[in-house]
Amino acid sequence: MAVESLFDVTLKRLKLILILSGLNLEKCNRRQKIKRRCVFIFNSIWLNSDIIGAVFYFIDGIKNGTDMTEITYLAPCAMLSAVSNLKSFYLITYNKYVNNLIDELRALEINSINYNTNIKNQIEKEERRFLNVVINLLNILNIGMVVNFTFSPLILIAINYVRTKEVELMLPFLDVYPFDPLNIKYWPLVYVKQIWSECIVLLEICAADYFYYICCTYIRIQFRLLSYELENLIPTKPYDQDIRGRLLELIKWHQHLISVTNILELIYSKSTLFNFFSSSVIICLTGFNVTAIDNLAFGVTFLTFLFMSLLQIFFLCLFGDMIMRSSLEVSDAAYNCLWYSVDQRLTKDLMIVQIRAQKPCKLTAMGFADVNLRAFTRVLSSSWSYFCLLNTMYTPTTHEN
Repeated sequence: MAVESLFDVTLKRLKLILILSGLNLEKCNRRQKIKRRCVFIFNSIWLNSDIIGAVFYFIDGIKNGTDMTEITYLAPCAMLSAVSNLKSFYLITYNKYVNNLIDELRALEINSINYNTNIKNQIEKEERRFLNVVINLLNILNIGMVVNFTFSPLILIAINYVRTKEVELMLPFLDVYPFDPLNIKYWPLVYVKQIWSECIVLLEICAADYFYYICCTYIRIQFRLLSYELENLIPTKPYDQDIRGRLLELIKWHQHLISVTNILELIYSKSTLFNFFSSSVIICLTGFNVTAIDNLAFGVTFLTFLFMSLLQIFFLCLFGDMIMRSSLEVSDAAYNCLWYSVDQRLTKDLMIVQIRAQKPCKLTAMGFADVNLRAFTRVLSSSWSYFCLLNTMYTPTTHEN
């Protein structure tokens, strides 16, 4: 019986998320694929009907001179919904590349079994521990956000009833419908619809982002193993084994990792570009809502939303940065091996490896920006600029009131 790889074990953590979102990463039979597509189409219609309602509310708000806090209340949620749409769309569009990426990462893990087992286990343990912490943290925040958006309107309804003895129905999100959503006949259905729309957004983002984190983690594991093997390629007595043969294996390993990183780049580059742009706006508007909305319940809700938005783009950049840094370590490993104790021909081969490894493997936002921690600081800088501008625009209105 074949032993299940650690990559497959980690990938299983996405099983429930993929089922509920209707997305599929691995190859499956026609029947399973049709089922997943039906769930995805149902969720897309469900979600995008609310997005359309949000767009109409935004347009009506501008036309009618609605207060800026009401307009910006809905905008971050609508933009995050657009991000989820785009991420899931590209996962489906590049499904063949996703399947290929999974197969390649499995092959890399199988091939690395032949190398130092103790070091391999140690590196895998460290990287998987960090990955689990990230996923668990984001799961807690996402659940907290669903709970906040679900119960905040109910809490406000209860508070208003205690004060005024009147029931004033509210919804989690301000959308336009072809009927009165606050009518008691429709209100429960609309309430449930909006909550599930929020769940769809989070499920689709989690499916895309968690798969990205998993792939980045296992690519980094491979780069760290490659660096270790390359650094220890040449023993103290250099001619007691086939060093050139081992070096050729390591070079092929390096080329394989470059190819796998390029596949990951192809899958995520377009959605990452939109994610960078939208994150600046989302963080700006969410921060504005936290400072401008007086209601404590909604303030806490948007504070949770702000942390989730910050962590989402931070981890996107962090895992990209991890790949870049680990690929550069290959160059250091080539330099740190005992290259001066072997013949000139082998030394030249090692120099070529070192020079190639100085060009890092990296993920980009369609080539416009590298996905690393510097990109995260630029997103924060843009968000702060937008926030200051928005706050300046809002201040005169406050004084007029």
